[in-house]
Amino acid sequence: MTLWESGRTGLGEDEDFIDILEERRHNSDLGHALRTFRPHPYPGAASCTTGDLKRDVLDSEYLRYITKEIAMETASPVEEVREAARGILDEMAQNLQMGFIRLMGFTLSKVFKRLFTSIFVNMDGLNKLQQAVQENPVILLPNHRSYIDFLAISYILFTYDIPVPVIASGTALTGMKMVGEILRRSGAFYIRRAIGSDKLYWAVLSEYVKVIIRRGFAPLEFFVEGFRSRALKSLTPKLGMMHMVLDPYFKGEVYDITLVPISISYDRVMEESLLAHELLGVPKPKESTMGLLKARRVLQEDYGSMHVNFGRPLSVRNLCDGKINRCQYNLTPRYLPQKPSAETQACVSWLAHLMVRIQEEGSHTSPWSLMACVLLQAPAAVLTEEGLPWHQLTERTLWLRKLALDFGARLNWPGQVPDLDVMSSTVALHHAAVHRKAGRVYLAQEEEPARKHPVSPEEGVTRTATAVLMLASYRNQALHLFVRPALLATAIRVTKSTLRDELFTFFCFLQDVFYSEFIFVPGTSSQDFEEACFLLKKCGALDVSQQEVRVSEGGVEVVSFLQTLLQPFIDSYQMMLRYLSEDEDRVFSEKQFLPDMRSLATKLILSGELHTYESLSSDIQKNFLWALKRLEALTKLRASEQNEYTADKAAVRRIGDTLSGKIPPQMLQTTPDAKL
Repeated sequence: MTLWESGRTGLGEDEDFIDILEERRHNSDLGHALRTFRPHPYPGAASCTTGDLKRDVLDSEYLRYITKEIAMETASPVEEVREAARGILDEMAQNLQMGFIRLMGFTLSKVFKRLFTSIFVNMDGLNKLQQAVQENPVILLPNHRSYIDFLAISYILFTYDIPVPVIASGTALTGMKMVGEILRRSGAFYIRRAIGSDKLYWAVLSEYVKVIIRRGFAPLEFFVEGFRSRALKSLTPKLGMMHMVLDPYFKGEVYDITLVPISISYDRVMEESLLAHELLGVPKPKESTMGLLKARRVLQEDYGSMHVNFGRPLSVRNLCDGKINRCQYNLTPRYLPQKPSAETQACVSWLAHLMVRIQEEGSHTSPWSLMACVLLQAPAAVLTEEGLPWHQLTERTLWLRKLALDFGARLNWPGQVPDLDVMSSTVALHHAAVHRKAGRVYLAQEEEPARKHPVSPEEGVTRTATAVLMLASYRNQALHLFVRPALLATAIRVTKSTLRDELFTFFCFLQDVFYSEFIFVPGTSSQDFEEACFLLKKCGALDVSQQEVRVSEGGVEVVSFLQTLLQPFIDSYQMMLRYLSEDEDRVFSEKQFLPDMRSLATKLILSGELHTYESLSSDIQKNFLWALKRLEALTKLRASEQNEYTADKAAVRRIGDTLSGKIPPQMLQTTPDAKL
């Protein structure tokens, strides 16, 4: 059932959320850490140590086969390859120990009470998870917005006597020496970011993951999006780990696997400024213990509340019923490596996208996300120079709150506090992004040390862009509520058509173009279009019949708002499409493309030809390249190790002309989910 069909009120009356920090503020943190821990593990799991897991991996028929194959290919002794595999496993493996879980429990109680006013958790979801871990191997799938994410999950499970998970983490954390080892002993296992075509590493990693699942050692946690979202919106899922965790079920090695999507929502994200700078090309600081100590000042800040919504446990057996024929795995021995069939790849992709979509539906939208949507409807010059009148911001935010509730949002809006007080405290909480002065709200720009030379125009653009991108990241947290109606509103504006079929065709085109920007479950274009029609009809913005879709007399305000919401993405894509269609024929790399686009966007903003500072975001630029590859307008050179491409200018121009309305929808393909 989709969000729009479920008819949720969005205020959480049907959910039992409690603040887990409330008890911690009144009771001993040491007592909490040292109390008797009574988890109920998966009964099918034989008792084993982390050493047993490693032996199972190294002695598996699969790894023996791969090491012999690599030894033959490289003319190396088998024992030498096995020793290399042992080294990879030692670098990778977790070393879960109860003493260190207790240490983390004590430390995090202190840290969380300093950072957050409250951490809300849905007890119904926790109770269902507690039951699920006793029935099948469990995979925890949280969204990834902050370094806090995985710490919070382990802390909550420890607090409620649920087995603490083993967690797929990046090897960058091992650079934090003592901290990295504490995390390893608290359940983290480390994966290299760039594995490439390292056959042995892939084999060790996949077998390690599968042994954990087959053994039922502990719940396994990983981020299906792959990376922390720098723009704070959902990322297109990465499928490598998803293939690994599902493989034991596909091959009949376990009866079922339970997937638990988890939605983590923050009033304010600790890394907000850092993320905005990364989007502008500033290198991410290397994780280190010294860097962590220097970051202690974050403990002086207030980050509001945090919501952790544990979704309903989902059976892989039920989800995959009718989508995949597992008999194909009976044709060869299980230990032989097999390339996933097209059917398997489609099933895994569908499941991964579905998990991210459920994460979105379970997230809580804060007042600040709605206020950011309203603020970004104003030109950047207004926000930096004139300021937006406070009464205008508050009135529009309350209007948007009603629209969000009509669309089924879960709102984190205090019901016992006057609305104006909620919005005033929200602006105060986000003092790093905006400030309020003389009845107006302005973008806050970072103070710079005294300098000999005045700020150049280009530097001024970058400073404004930092503030805009920080604001946009919070707007992005609410985009999943509006994106489908916004695509339909954009289709109405661009095509100037009222015919349902033509609007649907253009709607599908927009989904293809923005496939990497927003989450669309494969094969659901028709349902997405019907959802958009339903929501806009429900709020009175559209009159919908079997053949026609028309903007109602009172719907102009809603449709205009939704169109403006997507405009930064459309303007950014149009800029890059023009660049590629006009640029001389040449090979270019992603590494070259990103700074070239930042330079072009800066130039166009200074000349007044471009008005969106979001075009400077590397997130949008990378998503654009992915979209063009998917639409076969870009070709990656096979021999290239630098992600080098050539552009099909005719295809690029066609996409640009369609996006601007020069090519009518009748000329487009009408098959849902078809490439342009």
